[in-house]
Amino acid sequence: MPYLAHFGLKEHPFTLTPNTNQYYPIDKHVEIIQSIQFGIARNAGILKVVGDVGTGKTMLCRLLLRKLIGANEAVAYLNAPQVDPEGLIDLVTAEFGLETGSSKAQMLQTLNIFLLEQHALGRNTVLIVDEAQALGAAGLEAVRLLSNLETERNKLLQIVLFGQSELDDLLSQPGLRQISQRIGFAFTTGPLTVDEAVDYVAHRIKVSRTDGADFPVFSTRAMERLAEAASFVPRVINILADKALLVGYGEGATQVGPRHVDAAVADTPHLSRYGSRRKRWMRRALIGLGAVAAPIAAVVLFLMFNPALQTWTKMQVDRFSAPRAKIAPAGTQAAPPVAPPSGVAQTASER
Repeated sequence: MPYLAHFGLKEHPFTLTPNTNQYYPIDKHVEIIQSIQFGIARNAGILKVVGDVGTGKTMLCRLLLRKLIGANEAVAYLNAPQVDPEGLIDLVTAEFGLETGSSKAQMLQTLNIFLLEQHALGRNTVLIVDEAQALGAAGLEAVRLLSNLETERNKLLQIVLFGQSELDDLLSQPGLRQISQRIGFAFTTGPLTVDEAVDYVAHRIKVSRTDGADFPVFSTRAMERLAEAASFVPRVINILADKALLVGYGEGATQVGPRHVDAAVADTPHLSRYGSRRKRWMRRALIGLGAVAAPIAAVVLFLMFNPALQTWTKMQVDRFSAPRAKIAPAGTQAAPPVAPPSGVAQTASER
């Protein structure tokens, strides 16, 4: 494609589909993978990885899959399963390539025999569930049931749950405290640091280059601005970086600068930090205007619709617009001044 060749690329560096060949080994992610492998080797039973959307959970999930398969472990993988408990058990047995009966008891029996065989061979058997919050309370209860498959000394099935923060909300429910108490290790993914984000962009470009191409595609300032605008979330960085490349290509530039990043951000205000900040500023400004205007409007309405004040105002207008009375002769009693209605204060001149 001309777009790729323009920047000396052999493949798209910022796709949304997790590509383990483009993985940038962030220290925390490396620690999580190593800790999960340690937990599996220790027969921890259930392990959990939770993080916000776009922080790299699915990438970690696929890396773990690749490592376990490479180590000749027996692995079953489920992605966002939305099934009833019996359906979940059926999916697990199918992932292990087992033929089972139609009842839950038959499926569990067949699965248990398979797990015992793998244990006798010295193989770990692992179930990995991505987007585990989709299981719901009933599905998580089925996971607990699967975790009961064990010998006197070892868990036969190691279970790794990857999910969004809603997974923690589910596990905090009193009815799920049994499975929550069985989680041996829990990990959290989050945004990158500034340095990690810059290195992340540079790494994705580097592993996607054609042989011999070594000119910098992004300036350092552009990468920093890109990371900040994306709130250091890898998935949002990918979206904005891909758009910035398209903007630069459209202008014929061989290097993406801050101006191209700003154009990508402007085109994606719902994702970028700058767009969210601008929306917050406008909302606060409107709230501030409302706070000032509300009391003024209340005073105006009070003045407009107060009957006593309207009567008194009319009397004053009539008083000053009427012809002045002649000076009364000596010894004549002057007319008393007009008093304001009850509740209306007098001015200093009238007092």
